[in-house]
Amino acid sequence: MTAMKGPAVFLAQFLGDEAPFDTLENLGKWAAELGYVGVQIPCDPRLIDLSLAAESQSYCDDLREMLDRHGIAVTELSTHLQGQLVAVHPAYDTLFDGFAPAAVHGNPEARQVWAVEQVKLAARASARLGLAAHATFSGALAWPYVYPWPQRPAGLVEEAFAELARRWIPILDVFDDAGVDCAFEIHAGEDVHDGASWERFLAATGNHPRARLLYDPSHFVLQQLDYLDFIDRYHDRISCFHVKDAEFNPTGRSGVYGGYESWVDRAGRFRSLGDGQIDFGAIFSKMAQYGYTGWAVLEWECALKHPEDGAREGAPFIRDHIIRLTEHPFDDFAASGIDRDAIRAILGLAPQRR
Repeated sequence: MTAMKGPAVFLAQFLGDEAPFDTLENLGKWAAELGYVGVQIPCDPRLIDLSLAAESQSYCDDLREMLDRHGIAVTELSTHLQGQLVAVHPAYDTLFDGFAPAAVHGNPEARQVWAVEQVKLAARASARLGLAAHATFSGALAWPYVYPWPQRPAGLVEEAFAELARRWIPILDVFDDAGVDCAFEIHAGEDVHDGASWERFLAATGNHPRARLLYDPSHFVLQQLDYLDFIDRYHDRISCFHVKDAEFNPTGRSGVYGGYESWVDRAGRFRSLGDGQIDFGAIFSKMAQYGYTGWAVLEWECALKHPEDGAREGAPFIRDHIIRLTEHPFDDFAASGIDRDAIRAILGLAPQRR
């Protein structure tokens, strides 16, 4: 039976200027030496030429062959930063300009056009790389109004999600043409940040078949959502899985909103795998129960531990949690082997006429 794949690692938090974090090949070799068998690649020009990957099969073949020499597969591409820019409330224009090239800074319309094209290129590049899914953010128009004070005017949320869907449907259509799922990470700061907002967005897209989910339980802990119930509710739309730990330790001084504290001092903070409060045994069991066959990808973000230590510990942690699916029921040894007529007799029924 087909099972979850992994362990893999998301490269975004490790990319840097010095070896082994400076090139895709060096990162692939580094990941392999730690025991990973896959990498999730952010669409950063230092790692992938997205325009070329969208058009050139030979470029994509060479990229895959280069990583394959180190025993590494590409799990997904990621456009978290570009996806964020598909929808930006003006309050965040200055801060989010840093996610885009300098040529579009100070020009929200041009920045959005650039971002939309980037995500579409990623859909086509994913297809050429033979990938099943893609990881991204939804962006946000309504996020400044997430707390209902001042009172939101009637229709504000509905119009925000209608506009969000209008921007994403043409992108999702490109993913559909490419045969690739577009998985939105449930994340604070996005309009799609929990189950209720996901349902709003999905409905606004007309239940688009390529609108999918990236499941990361760490964001559920920080919001105090039930991360196991989420799998029960939405497992049929989960296409990507970030394995990331977190903890929530509220006090009389600080809780979910964080009090503007640094990550170290917040009640809710991300931790390296095994250092937080998440029940990964239950999560991996749920994912196996519902037949998730995608990748389990470490996303390292921790307020305390050094990233290289987190990466080193992550591969065996994921590998030990992936469940090898059984091929037959555990009680097959006790099967009686009786035929249908005997079964009918057990039920007090006469043999069925043939």
